[in-house]
Amino acid sequence: MNFEGMEVEMKYDADAAARVPGLAELPGVARVAPPGVDSLTAVYFDSPGRALAGRGITLRRRTGGTDEGWHLKLAPEQPPGNGADAEPGAPEARRRRELHAPLGRADAVPDALLAHLHVHLRGADLAPLVRLETQRTTHALYGPDGTHLADLADDSVTASLLPAGGGPYQWREWEFELVHGGPDLLGPAADLLAAAGATPTAHGSKLARALAALAEPLPADTKRPPGESTPQLAAGKEAPAAAVVGLYFATHLDKLLGNDPGVRLEEPEAVHNMRSAARRLRSALAAYRKLYSKAPVRRLAEELKWLGGMLGGPRDAEVLRERLDRHAAELPPGKDSAGARERLDRHGAEEFDAGYRRLLLALESGRYFRLLDALEDFRDAPPLRLDGAGTKATRRGRKVSARAVAKAAKRLRRAQDKASGTAAEGDYEEALHRVRKDAKRLRHVAESAEPVRRRARKVAKAAHRQQKVLGDFHDAVIARDLLARMGSDGPYAVLHAREIELMAAAEKKYRKARKKSRRLLHGRIT
Repeated sequence: MNFEGMEVEMKYDADAAARVPGLAELPGVARVAPPGVDSLTAVYFDSPGRALAGRGITLRRRTGGTDEGWHLKLAPEQPPGNGADAEPGAPEARRRRELHAPLGRADAVPDALLAHLHVHLRGADLAPLVRLETQRTTHALYGPDGTHLADLADDSVTASLLPAGGGPYQWREWEFELVHGGPDLLGPAADLLAAAGATPTAHGSKLARALAALAEPLPADTKRPPGESTPQLAAGKEAPAAAVVGLYFATHLDKLLGNDPGVRLEEPEAVHNMRSAARRLRSALAAYRKLYSKAPVRRLAEELKWLGGMLGGPRDAEVLRERLDRHAAELPPGKDSAGARERLDRHGAEEFDAGYRRLLLALESGRYFRLLDALEDFRDAPPLRLDGAGTKATRRGRKVSARAVAKAAKRLRRAQDKASGTAAEGDYEEALHRVRKDAKRLRHVAESAEPVRRRARKVAKAAHRQQKVLGDFHDAVIARDLLARMGSDGPYAVLHAREIELMAAAEKKYRKARKKSRRLLHGRIT
């Protein structure tokens, strides 16, 4: 049976003479159960280049204890000590998403876990890396009402490299892990354990400690683990352009990487979210391309366009199918209506399935993995363009981003004017589609300026309103054309007329949204 949860724990080094303190002294703890002892054997897997360990991810197959099976621990998230619900002065605890799967075969990682790893392995194979033998003594803490608050695990660990490498290496550590208790328990627990002689460990996991002691260090890798990849604007509104763009780029690269597993597992909205992240990255490259060398920007933009197309196949089919299903449900009862609904749904399902198959093949391709490497390289070592004054990226981000927003707004206005002067029906529809794309780009560029430009948020919202109503218009055009191909009478004629009505309604909303935002999009971004 698969399981998913959130692990919140603090790790400590403890020497052989350290004694577990009286845990019942902790506030809110009514009793401590008699200690339970388990013998655990865990084999950790990684690629030859330790792609997982380098990102703070661990994958193991563990036997023994109450939770034997495959365990995948993803990179740590923001610690509870930094959250709004944390106890003041509480120490930093590691908070990470944890997924479990049944033991199964020792040499076959369950697909449900492997789906989370492709984005990091990028075609590399997994192999056993380290074996840990652990003698664990667990002290379970309970509240007055019987709630299982936390566990203190006292671990004596022996590590060896696989298949037949160095070792053994031994140490003792304590893990204080919340079960159903709140973060207010962490501070007092830290004080109690420190008084008993324990010290916070320097390693994020047992695997990291074993590798540090037994394995040869790998060449330095510029890629940062998730959670450490998003820069901060330390200079605030005075930040240089490179920092402003870097923040936006890193934020949406993290979203692209984070949605990859969901796409593989066909989770709702994952394709949409990943496609949106790819579009924002592409918009940032287009808007700020003069800050960087031409060739890397051009290659990344081309590859992001390819990825967006792969993501667009199933997403567009899904949107169209849901739209037509909703409208077909409004048809009057009858054999013809039922037949039309069935045919439309079947067509939508076939288009979606075909698009998803193409997408999954793309996500297994070397082209996709090379794109991810290139995106991370761009984030970590951006190819800044030099000029006579040094580099344009060192200029104030407020000024550079304001120019980028103004340029995107001007581009949108030109597209709007061109659409207004287009008479032919098909050309007009295409011109409005261009307006929609330019509104989307303006929205993304304005979003990038929000940390340093107060008015940028309003511009982004105004652009989004136009993008949204023109998205409805475009969806109605696509639905209308499909219905025209399927039939010219009966239910298809009714639905066809409905889409034409919706096109007119969306066009009216667009004109209203354009008028409402006219002064904003012509004004100065402050």
